Amino acid sequence: MTDVQQLSPMPDDWERALAIVAHPDDMEYGASSAVAGWTDAGKSVAYLLVTRGEAGIDTIEPEESARLRVAEQRVACDAVGVTELEFLDHPDGVLTYGLPLRRDLAAAIRRHRPELVITLNHRESFAGGGLNMADHRVVGEAVIDAVRDAGNRWVFTELFDEGLEPWSGVRWVAVSGSPLAGHAVDITATLDRGIASLAAHHEYLAALGPGPMSDPAGFLRTIAENNAPRFGGRLATTFELLPM
Repeated sequence: MTDVQQLSPMPDDWERALAIVAHPDDMEYGASSAVAGWTDAGKSVAYLLVTRGEAGIDTIEPEESARLRVAEQRVACDAVGVTELEFLDHPDGVLTYGLPLRRDLAAAIRRHRPELVITLNHRESFAGGGLNMADHRVVGEAVIDAVRDAGNRWVFTELFDEGLEPWSGVRWVAVSGSPLAGHAVDITATLDRGIASLAAHHEYLAALGPGPMSDPAGFLRTIAENNAPRFGGRLATTFELLPM
């Protein structure tokens, strides 16, 4: 029988991270449990959301949905010790890969000057086999390219003119939910806070109807327990780590 590939610990020799995802709730399907541990350790983690999730609830008009989902995301951030939360206000559901998105992400990376950038899975499917959606794929790919853009003074030269110095200090991009994950974080002590961060999106989750998201605690705990055999028996959330 072939041995199951073991997960390596995520590096922790960094001080600043920037999480860049498409929607409110994207960080809460596992990554936020890791964030809680990082903030407890004194690390700085900021969130940048490309949209306000305004197209995410079929029964609520976009303007009201955006207001609701931003408020839920603020509570979710509070649960895991994140104080900095920004929105780019790109249109939810119809994100396109291109220079405007790359520019906005590069500008944010230059502002925050992170060593670690976190994003959601950009692959065609998730670790469990479910198909990914367009916004996630677009943002993930743009994040990877924007990390390089942020360090090149001859790309988006107007950013330099705006006082945003190039930043080449990103050492890794950590991709949450990737089917190619090879690294993990022990979330034994922080899973409950990760669950609280997902449960904060209660209106959005309720709008999804019956299904796994009806029980955020059971959903996240099952994933963490399924990861444990590959991580020394410890409850874990996983990342694909891309050295930059």
